[in-house]
Amino acid sequence: MIHYKTKAEIEVMRESCLLVSKSLASIAKILKPGITTLSLDKIIGDFIRDHDAVPSFLNYRGYPFNSCISVNDVVVHGFPNKNELKEGDIVSIDIGVYKNGFHGDHAYTFAIGDPGHEVAKLIRVTKESLYAGIEKAVAGNRVGDISNAIQEHTEKKYGYGVVRELVGHGLGRSMHEDPQVPNYGKRGSGGKMKEGLVLAIEPMINLGKKEVYTESDGWTVRTVDHQPSVHFEHDVCVQKNKADILSDYSIIEVAEKSNANLFTEDKSMIDAM
Repeated sequence: MIHYKTKAEIEVMRESCLLVSKSLASIAKILKPGITTLSLDKIIGDFIRDHDAVPSFLNYRGYPFNSCISVNDVVVHGFPNKNELKEGDIVSIDIGVYKNGFHGDHAYTFAIGDPGHEVAKLIRVTKESLYAGIEKAVAGNRVGDISNAIQEHTEKKYGYGVVRELVGHGLGRSMHEDPQVPNYGKRGSGGKMKEGLVLAIEPMINLGKKEVYTESDGWTVRTVDHQPSVHFEHDVCVQKNKADILSDYSIIEVAEKSNANLFTEDKSMIDAM
């Protein structure tokens, strides 16, 4: 069942979504080689609670951490651990918060140091595909229009592997609501979208094959060929003509660019001059 949000509910949701963005920005400031993902998870949990919210992921279906932190060939649902991050790692951080009765849930992929040209391109293209999907999240379009836009930009244009087993979703009082939003599909397929529908759109794109597997912990999803995977996610509300993005990447990007330990294409161009 799809739950459409009122204008007042959307503004309450925006607060939850923006808190996720602020949490990600706080981590972007401190990411560096030698830090552990377990220590990051504690910082994330403390940050969320300090802002009068609850980590959505903790104890969700038994999940034991505040966040999902997925490194290199881990697609999603990576368990924070005591392993130290190192130069060249890519780190996808997925955070959910519950505040004032609504969830926010989105993700961002960072590169510690230079990940190499191929992976840097994968990061850029995956992020581009997210916005290509968001462009289709308008009233009157169908869910498959979002899916098709993401697949066309990543798989058809660049030959990347688009994960089939994991999808985006509706978002609201529950963290996972209808409809599901795959990252592949036919234009014009799926349910017709109406104003007030809030979606978590989240391309999960692999450098190599599209196939994945789940480890014995029941959560950690890896690429079958152990090639890197990138994950970006925004929370958006379907409106007429143009989607309303409830989350905010700009504050994350500012923090990312200010951290000398993190790679961005802008920095790479400066270094090459």
